[in-house]
Amino acid sequence: MKKVNNIIALSVLPFLVNCVGQSQLGKKLKPTAVTETVLYDTDDPAIWINPEDASKSIIIGTDKDTNGGLYAFNLEGKIVNKVLGLKRPNNVDIEYGFSLNGKKIDIAAATERETNKVKLYSLPDLKEVGEFSVFDGETERGPMGISMYRVPQTGEIYAIVGRKSGPSDGYLWQYKLIEKDGKISGEVVRKFGKYSGLKEIESIAVDDEMGYIYYSDEQFGVHQYYADPAKGNEEIAVFGKGDFKSDVEGISIYPTSSDTGYILVSNQQKDTFNVYARENPAKGIIAEIPVSTRESDGSEVTNLNLGPQFPKGVFVAMSNGKVFHLYDWRMIEERIKANIK
Repeated sequence: MKKVNNIIALSVLPFLVNCVGQSQLGKKLKPTAVTETVLYDTDDPAIWINPEDASKSIIIGTDKDTNGGLYAFNLEGKIVNKVLGLKRPNNVDIEYGFSLNGKKIDIAAATERETNKVKLYSLPDLKEVGEFSVFDGETERGPMGISMYRVPQTGEIYAIVGRKSGPSDGYLWQYKLIEKDGKISGEVVRKFGKYSGLKEIESIAVDDEMGYIYYSDEQFGVHQYYADPAKGNEEIAVFGKGDFKSDVEGISIYPTSSDTGYILVSNQQKDTFNVYARENPAKGIIAEIPVSTRESDGSEVTNLNLGPQFPKGVFVAMSNGKVFHLYDWRMIEERIKANIK
């Protein structure tokens, strides 16, 4: 009997190991660091890479309220700078090398919903360097989402802006950033983008290298367009339909080469991130990563070595509780690879 029992035990061992592995895959990832709390309501992060020492890079995040602000955190989550008194700042994005007054500067652009403006700040000091109004002449304004696109060949920088509500087509407006009277301003160059009408469009992400814009049409899916206005306004693809519990939210793009990698999209009400192949997201979801963030709106990721804590990059996600969570990318990569085997 003992021999038979041993045979039975050996036969079920692979099953037990597999169950343990699956159980581990279902566990929520714990953040490497959590930021200090802001006053009201975190919403969207961006990552500025320090060119002299990447380990001293900073996270820029919005605090969404009538008297909200823009915060800078170090990679330990400590607040190192802030701008207060903004009128409901919603989303933020970063680009590098804008030429202002004969000098190249890095900039953060944030939507200010209650004033219908985009506000611009130099980095890393968060000094205001410009602003411009958006959706002029429209009955539906209220800017929310923003992402910037830097043309690799020319260095021209554009801001793509979304809003609380809008038409079924032409929901997003794209602005070319220009210097005007010693400040940064913007001029509209195109109006594009389909909208389902189900809820709203907030999260926008641009893949500079591949030249694509992605945006989350909440409760519908993710739309893909060309970032270069010269390539027209035809929709390339919609993906993620049916993959989300409810709201389709924050989008982050992690390159593994010039044309491969992952697109992570927040499955907000499920507290997970759905992962799609950067080279062909329309093929469908390849992994779902459970995280400790709650009701995550905005997220951002970099693949650059930011030091011992984040040697393959950091993934930053907004969470309820007035904070952002910072995850060592290696943990997420491990889960993705385990899911797609």
